[in-house]
Amino acid sequence: MSEQPVLDLLLEPEWILPVESREPLRDHVLAVREGRIEALAPLEEMRHRRARKHLRLPGRVLFPGLVNAHTHAAMCLLRGLADDLPLRPWLEEHIWPTEQRWVSPEFVAAGSRLAVAEMIRSGTTCFNDMYFFPDETARVAARAGLRAVLGLLLVDFPSAWASGVEQYLERARDVHAELHGSALLSCTSAPHAPYTVGDDSLRRMRALAEELDLPLHMHVQETATEVADSLRIHGRRPLTRLDDLGLVDQRLLAVHATQLEDQEIELLAARGAHVLHCPESNLKLASGACPVQRLLEAGVNVALGTDGAASNNDLNLLGEARSAALLAKWREQDSSALPAAQVLEAATLGGARALGLDREIGSLVPGKQADLVIADLRRPETQPVYDPCSQLIYACDRSQVSHVWVAGRLLLEEGRLLTLDLEDILQEARGWGGRIAAARERPFPGQAV
Repeated sequence: MSEQPVLDLLLEPEWILPVESREPLRDHVLAVREGRIEALAPLEEMRHRRARKHLRLPGRVLFPGLVNAHTHAAMCLLRGLADDLPLRPWLEEHIWPTEQRWVSPEFVAAGSRLAVAEMIRSGTTCFNDMYFFPDETARVAARAGLRAVLGLLLVDFPSAWASGVEQYLERARDVHAELHGSALLSCTSAPHAPYTVGDDSLRRMRALAEELDLPLHMHVQETATEVADSLRIHGRRPLTRLDDLGLVDQRLLAVHATQLEDQEIELLAARGAHVLHCPESNLKLASGACPVQRLLEAGVNVALGTDGAASNNDLNLLGEARSAALLAKWREQDSSALPAAQVLEAATLGGARALGLDREIGSLVPGKQADLVIADLRRPETQPVYDPCSQLIYACDRSQVSHVWVAGRLLLEEGRLLTLDLEDILQEARGWGGRIAAARERPFPGQAV
C-alpha cells in the first residue's frame, strides 16, 4: 500500500464546530493539505498521519471562517464621523458630502487596509464589499491573503469613480476582467439601492449580472421612509418595483430588508433570493428589524453582514452574530428564535451560499478550502464551557480569536497579524482622520456640520 502524503497542517483543538453538522465534535482533528481540508476525523483515526505542523490547542474551538456578507470596507475611515442620526440625514448631510470631498484611490486603499486588519483579527475570512474603486479594495485584500467579493457599484450620480452610468458599467467590466480567474477574489453586480438607481440603470445592471453570471447585491427596503417614498414616487413598494424589473430571483442579495410584509417573504422564498442581515447597523440607525426567523422558516437563505464601520461602528462579525440572535428573540418574543448554531450557520455557510461560494467555503467539510478560525475559550469570560457553540456566540469576544487561515495560509497567529503591518496601517488611518476632521471644522460649500 502506497504511503499517504504528508499533511501541511493538523489541528487538534478541544472542540470543532463543522456547521453542517450542528453537534460540536470533541476528540477530533482537522487535516489540511494544499490549501484544502483533507480530513475531519476522530483523533484515533489520524494518529498515523504525518504533518509538517501539528497544533494541539486545548481549551480552544475551531470553526469555519466567518463570511461578512455586506460591508463598505473603506468607510472605516469615516468611523464615528456622524453618529446618532437617522439614515437619510446621516447619508445626505454628512456621509455623501464627505465622500464627495475625500474619496479617491488613496482613500479607498487606506480604508480597506484598516478594514482588512480589523476583519482578520475578528475571524472574518471572506467579505462582500460595495464601494467606489473596488479595484483598490481587491488589491488590498489580495496582498493580505483575505478572500473578497467586490461589488461593481452603480449609482445614478457622478462620483470620483465614474462620471455617469456608462462609465460605471465600463469600469464594472474592467474590474471583472481584471479579477476573473483569481483564486480569492470575485465580483457581484452592485446597484446601490432602489432610491439611488433608476429603472433603466437597473435593467442594464440586471443584464450585466446575467451576462457575467454574477449575484446582484443591493440595499432593499432598509427603512419605512424608503418604502413610503417609493409608494409616493413609483406607486409601488421597492421590492415590487424590483420584481417588475425582473430583479427578484436567485441572484438577488437583498441587504437589510427590515420592512417586509408576509407576501414579500413568500416572494423572496419562491424566487430563491437571499437576505443579508445587518442587525447592529439597523439598530444604530433605528431602521427596523429584519424578520430573520420568519425568513428562515419560509426557506429564505439569510447571511450576516456588519455594514460599514461608519454606521455600525465595527466590522466584528462575531459580535454581529450575538446581536442577530438577541434581536431575533426580541422581535419574535421567543427565546428559542435563532439559536446559537443557526446564527453561526448564517455567519458562515449562509454567507457562502449567498455569494455562490458554498461549494468552496462556509463549513468544515473535506474538499473545501481551509478557511479556518480558532478562538480561545480559556479566559474567565468564557468559562466554564458547557456548549462551545453557545459560548462562542453569546460570551466570546473577538479578542479571543487567536488563529485565522485562508485557503490554508496562516494570516493571524496568537492574535498577531502576519501579512499586514499594523503600526503602518494605524498611522495611516490617524493621518486621514486628522485631515478629515480639520476639513469639517472649515466647511466647504454645501457641507453640513
